[in-house]
Amino acid sequence: MEQKAAKAKKIGNTEAVERLCYDLEPLEDGHSSLLWIGNRRKAKKIVLFFHGGGYIAALLPGHLEGCWRAYITAGVEMQTEVVVAVLEYTLCPEARYPVQLRQAASALSYLLSQGISPRDIVIGGDSAGGNLTAQLLTHLAEPHPAVPRVDLSEPLLGAFLVSPWVTRHTNHTSFTENSWIDMLSGPTVDKCAKELLGPTQSDENDAKSAMLAFPLDGDKRCLSGMTSILRQLYVTVGSHEVFRDQGVAFVHEVQHLNPGLNVQFTMQSRQAHDFILLEAQQERDGECILEMKGWMKGLLGMEIQHSRE
Repeated sequence: MEQKAAKAKKIGNTEAVERLCYDLEPLEDGHSSLLWIGNRRKAKKIVLFFHGGGYIAALLPGHLEGCWRAYITAGVEMQTEVVVAVLEYTLCPEARYPVQLRQAASALSYLLSQGISPRDIVIGGDSAGGNLTAQLLTHLAEPHPAVPRVDLSEPLLGAFLVSPWVTRHTNHTSFTENSWIDMLSGPTVDKCAKELLGPTQSDENDAKSAMLAFPLDGDKRCLSGMTSILRQLYVTVGSHEVFRDQGVAFVHEVQHLNPGLNVQFTMQSRQAHDFILLEAQQERDGECILEMKGWMKGLLGMEIQHSRE
């Protein structure tokens, strides 16, 4: 982002410079913060973004680059100022579930407390960030007993999950088919799940935590009620990733329990896990980034049309 800002300044692109100013805002818990990308003082729409990394790896430059290319640029092209608030949540093992959910809920509550309407907010993330998005959505529909509830006056504009991690189980066919070509494997996923849930829990407590942390591992009814909290949902997976089948199962359950919800699902052909991040790391607008940007532009277009009616 610093290089992008320097380049924009060099060519005199003042609007880009304003969107690229370093803006880090600590949240009230003292352990998490929002890193803003874009001009939040002029923004009409906000993307609350949760980065991936298995809850053990920090935010990558590619996450920021991807946010710029998929969401900020979508706003520029639709003449609607968009800002991204990247949640820097506490990683494992310093904090375990449900601390990250508590921080995500706090971030959303903070945005709402600033007078931002739910219909102007999009939430989403990649991989573990997709898991955190799913956790927050289920919390909005059915509050977690250990996390402050968040009340919405109307549904959120949208949510997106990229290569989401929505079950701790690794027995899907896609693990067998794709472990040898994907960046993830069964043992890696098992390790991250143990870090998130805690290695010293009893089997009973571990099962209860997993049911709440991973929406496909417990009562699927936690995925109902989405139409009351969300206008649109976008889920994307790669055909060559280990999380492929669980992403498909998640979409199936959401559609079954929420027949009125606008759900868009994309399976990227011959793509592995979180390919949108890899495209962004290479600083290029690849298939996955363009698909995400197209979805975002569609959201903005619908809002523009609604405001004119």
